[in-house]
Amino acid sequence: MRELLFRQASVFFISLLALAAGACGSGDARTGTGPAGGGRGRGGDSTVPVTVASVVQKSMPIEIRVIGAVEAYSVVSVHAQITGQLNAVNFKEGDDVQKDQVLFTLDKRPLEAALLQTQANLQRDIAQAANAKAVAQRYEDLAGRGIATREQLETSRAASTALEATLEADKAAVENTKIQLQYATISSPIAGRTGALMVHEGNLVRANDTTPLVVINQVAPIYVSFAIPESRLSDLKRYMGQGTLSVDALAPNDTAAASRGHITFVDNNVDQQTGTIRIKATFPNDTHRLWPGQFVNVNVALTRDPTAVVVPTAAVQVGQQGQYTYVVKADKSVEYRAVVVERTAGLETVIKSGLKPAETVVTDGHLRLVAGSHVTIKGEESQVAP
Repeated sequence: MRELLFRQASVFFISLLALAAGACGSGDARTGTGPAGGGRGRGGDSTVPVTVASVVQKSMPIEIRVIGAVEAYSVVSVHAQITGQLNAVNFKEGDDVQKDQVLFTLDKRPLEAALLQTQANLQRDIAQAANAKAVAQRYEDLAGRGIATREQLETSRAASTALEATLEADKAAVENTKIQLQYATISSPIAGRTGALMVHEGNLVRANDTTPLVVINQVAPIYVSFAIPESRLSDLKRYMGQGTLSVDALAPNDTAAASRGHITFVDNNVDQQTGTIRIKATFPNDTHRLWPGQFVNVNVALTRDPTAVVVPTAAVQVGQQGQYTYVVKADKSVEYRAVVVERTAGLETVIKSGLKPAETVVTDGHLRLVAGSHVTIKGEESQVAP
């Protein structure tokens, strides 16, 4: 029994020693009281190789970066306005077409025959109207001499007036037939790019059918539509009041320079479901780089901050206490520094508070650092003359 109690006490004593040793070996990453990461703590003399960069003060753009979608400047669905057989298609689907270019030709023969008929009716009624007018004139003379009755005079006048109205109706019928004949030739109402051909040569097309013959998208100029948070609306309106705001748009996989346009439309209400407002920018798009339906990265340049404090984006890390960076001091030790980021522009980050110009920050090697660690700067030795 005594032997069992002695063994339990020994185990308990060993556990207490292990816990005490663990407490002594742990430290705070920000105070550098422990050996974590190979920094120069109480018992280590090693240094951590890092890459550094300087904190600079320079002019930086104030921008709004969002995702947008390209929209055709104008979309026209081409329909037939008369019923007839499609005789000719004068383009290939996917072609660029010009305004007023002939696209389709329908069978004109029935319309040409109808035009001849209306013109013949007009000539017949012109002759009848002239005769009725002469008869009415004779009855007026006879009535003036007391030979013709007043009833005969009024009847002749009514017949002449009726035929004059018939002439106007005949003229309208001729004009309508000419218009119908013009509808047999279908031209492009805009300059743009044609889509897939829906109806091919030889088919019977019907007036105002639900299926268009072809859809034409105007792609030069072109729109890019995007939405910005309502919190940025006041900034947008303020800078728009100072002049036209430029917009850059670039496809995600495009390595060329961004296309440049300008804002031409701000919606008249905020979408309450998303808390955003819709904006449109117009781009010349002469080279057809932007395409309807394409998603692009949009950058709205509001203005420039001439005194921004800037560091490489890689220098800013995120921890449990928020965003921070390591500042390299003169003795090559590092200091943990909490920072507040104002905005990020690509590979550069604008710091609102926490850093000053000319300070040196770590851009690579953070994982092995704690506050107080000593570092060696990669490439520094090669810059020193032998």
